[in-house]
Amino acid sequence: MNKAIGDERRIAAITNACAEFDHWEVEQHDAELALGSANVLSLVLSMTDKDDEIRMICAALEMVYRASCERVKVSFLEVGNAVVPLLLRLLERCENGSLKHADVSIHNITKVLLYFSRVPELRVPLARHQGLLSALTRVATSILNPDCRILRMRVMANLANCDDNKVTMLEHSGLVESILKIATLDLSEAAREYAAASLMDLASCQLNQIPMARSDKLLGVCVKLAIVDCNDQTREYALTALQNLAFSKDNRTRLTTFGSGVVLEALKKALAKDSNDKSRRRAAGALTNLACDETSEAMGSHKGLMETLAQLSVYDISEDVQRRSCLAITKIAASCTVSMSCFSKVLKALVDASRGQNSSGIAAVFRVRARDVECREVMARHPGLLERLADIATNPNTAATKDRDNATRALLHLTNENKNRKLMCNSIILQALVEASTSEHVEMRDSAILALERLATEVSNRPTMSRQDGLIVAISRAVEREYQSELAGEKNTQPRLAKPLLMSLLLSM
Repeated sequence: MNKAIGDERRIAAITNACAEFDHWEVEQHDAELALGSANVLSLVLSMTDKDDEIRMICAALEMVYRASCERVKVSFLEVGNAVVPLLLRLLERCENGSLKHADVSIHNITKVLLYFSRVPELRVPLARHQGLLSALTRVATSILNPDCRILRMRVMANLANCDDNKVTMLEHSGLVESILKIATLDLSEAAREYAAASLMDLASCQLNQIPMARSDKLLGVCVKLAIVDCNDQTREYALTALQNLAFSKDNRTRLTTFGSGVVLEALKKALAKDSNDKSRRRAAGALTNLACDETSEAMGSHKGLMETLAQLSVYDISEDVQRRSCLAITKIAASCTVSMSCFSKVLKALVDASRGQNSSGIAAVFRVRARDVECREVMARHPGLLERLADIATNPNTAATKDRDNATRALLHLTNENKNRKLMCNSIILQALVEASTSEHVEMRDSAILALERLATEVSNRPTMSRQDGLIVAISRAVEREYQSELAGEKNTQPRLAKPLLMSLLLSM
């Protein structure tokens, strides 16, 4: 090509080059790049203005760059500063219709840019080339065939997958609007997928999250893709974008209240109906991120949300979805108060979710809520709540020691309410406390004894308690432990209550 003089010889040389380079052998392309093929092609491209030569040289460049990422990186460092601006100018000429065979050249030029963008180390210098982001922005306004739009969106997604590019890309005039247009209107499934991937990666940057969440259109597009799109990957990317935006504390109220709860509705539907495990996991993660003091009432009150979370926390085929759904419930419940209209609904979700195999942490929420004096009576009277606490406290096969301890302490806190003591003096609760009082876990054992003492302060409870199987024996052992502790001179921060409790029960027999 260097020695070819005249149009015919130059065309012949370029044709021979295309024939030589048109293969998919990576090692051979590496050798071609190492021998300077891209350097020569770039030089010849910069020296010609003939449409046919430009088309053929762009095709040859696309071919030689089918090489390994390492060799592409070396070549970019050698000729990138010269060839990228040249390609961008040619791309604009093609889009303006001033070059023959425009579609073919656009396709090959964009593939070269794609090969560059695949190399992580090249994404920052590539994005910094003047005109590159503008070329990407034109994807939504230029007349391109579907393949060219897909390729350009792939370049966009690759560049967005670089931390140092994310703020620059968000701030570039019109770029996000182009992504949203492709995501909303493009008939190509692949183009929408890469648009969703770009939004997801841009939203992963903390500096981008607040300005992105302020955009009604952006949130609307994410909601639409998350629910309507037929592509599993696109829905997952859109849900991940919402999950990323929900990570910022300043966005949580905005996302929860946007469009009268349309984001919550989208996450709920994705969690309940999406067949893709990853999409359901992202939806549960987004709800977990959204849950906080400021949003708990809106989330707890949203129609069907708590019921969906509770069901998925027990029955979803993915353990990860179960865990994340349960975590979302516990975060919402931790911020709910008895004065909220959704309090009973949240309690029901906790009770239902506590039956799942990945329900660790729910007992701790019950314990925290039971410490609130205003919550105790409502909790004790909530259907099934006491029974679930009793089951957690006494079932070492399904509950960790920490959960069993928390359940026992929750029962203790509930017995501190005078109005609960008659209600709680039944065989299920008494048996749970008896079993907990024999535990090797000291705190659990002491909590159970203290709870029994609280129940016994209600005189009418004592006959029932004295007839409970094993209760007198359990209290007698507690008396012995206290006696041995006293003989040993051990200091005890709690009063020694086992002996007076035993005496009161014996008197009631």
